[in-house]
Amino acid sequence: MKICGIVAEYNPFHNGHKYQIEEIKKKTNCDAIVAIMSGNFMQRGVPASFDKWTRAKMAIDNGVDLVIELPTLYATASAEYFALGAVSLLNSLNSIDYISFGVKNDNLELLNKIADVLANEPEDYKKEFQKELKNGVSFPVARSKCLQNHFKNEYDSNLIEEIMIDSNNILAIEYLKALKNLQSSISPILVKRNGPDYNSLDIVDSFCSSTAIREALNNHDLNKIQNVVPLSTLKTIEHEIDIGKVPMNLNNFEKEILYVLRRMDAYSISTLADVNEGLENVIKKSLQECFDLESLINEIKSKRYTRTRIERILVHALLGIRDNYLKKNKSTPKYARILGFSKQGKKVLSEISKNSSIPIVTSVSSFIKKATDEELEMLNIDIEASNIYTLGYPIPKHRINNYDLTAKIIEG
Repeated sequence: MKICGIVAEYNPFHNGHKYQIEEIKKKTNCDAIVAIMSGNFMQRGVPASFDKWTRAKMAIDNGVDLVIELPTLYATASAEYFALGAVSLLNSLNSIDYISFGVKNDNLELLNKIADVLANEPEDYKKEFQKELKNGVSFPVARSKCLQNHFKNEYDSNLIEEIMIDSNNILAIEYLKALKNLQSSISPILVKRNGPDYNSLDIVDSFCSSTAIREALNNHDLNKIQNVVPLSTLKTIEHEIDIGKVPMNLNNFEKEILYVLRRMDAYSISTLADVNEGLENVIKKSLQECFDLESLINEIKSKRYTRTRIERILVHALLGIRDNYLKKNKSTPKYARILGFSKQGKKVLSEISKNSSIPIVTSVSSFIKKATDEELEMLNIDIEASNIYTLGYPIPKHRINNYDLTAKIIEG
């Protein structure tokens, strides 16, 4: 059986995702597609618009055969840890032949060369990078400038800059870097993105970004998205909204985040993932002057610290994710938690259950009874993330506690 892996958030699933699946099947002639999907909180530092089971259903309805949750520890991390955790999870299944990802630039040779530099960090690159950071440049800008300089005799600087400014390209490079670091035998398959850029709010024909869809959802404008998502996804979204499970955004947790941060001293803030170089003092000072999330984010962000990074820190505070958790676990998810499968996915599940080097979790409550301390530590973050996520619902009956222990696997 040929199996292709995808790393995705499906926040929410749209026509671009369906196009990727169709292209993967054409390019690989694979028998099944396994998606490693973020849970209830995203890499950009925001809650998912819809919960992980709802989004797993969207995926299963549209061609994905097996959905596995990317543990929250990695799902809310920087691009490097996000990619490394996801690729490591796929690699640990010992059954995956390909990994596919969408890119703006599909020059695999060039992307691989960039990944080589970032994986090995030549001394001259490393020194220049540290110099840029000391000059107050943000991490993404410093990396882009150093790569432009590194490849100046080989590629046009504008090309390198264009590659390193696009979110999909950056993630693609991180996936390639992870494959190298893990010495994985999984083969990368690139699919060129069809439609507007990742952060664009434009709708072109039947394609748009997830960002544009979330913007429409936040504005309660379902008419705007009816041609850019599959019909099954639209029906699922309408159903969720009808029962009162409104699309989530960071403001659903404004009071909770401000409460948690106000209770923390500067040292405690400094232990959160993504906080370093005295940023904890900036956050603590800003809390004295800002009384809502938007003004807090705007006060903290700077040339050095991007909005996305600040939002990730806010989510880390909300979920209690410390920097030492990431450093201790690095690239190794401790289990593969199954969220959903199709009929073909059942066969895939049977195969990976035989080959996987990490536990396959189909029942959280059963797994807890035999899990190791390390497995429990990572799993408890997932469980607490769901417990916090449900608090964002306006209707009390949806604020279920420990839903991870009772939720059923989505079957297609």
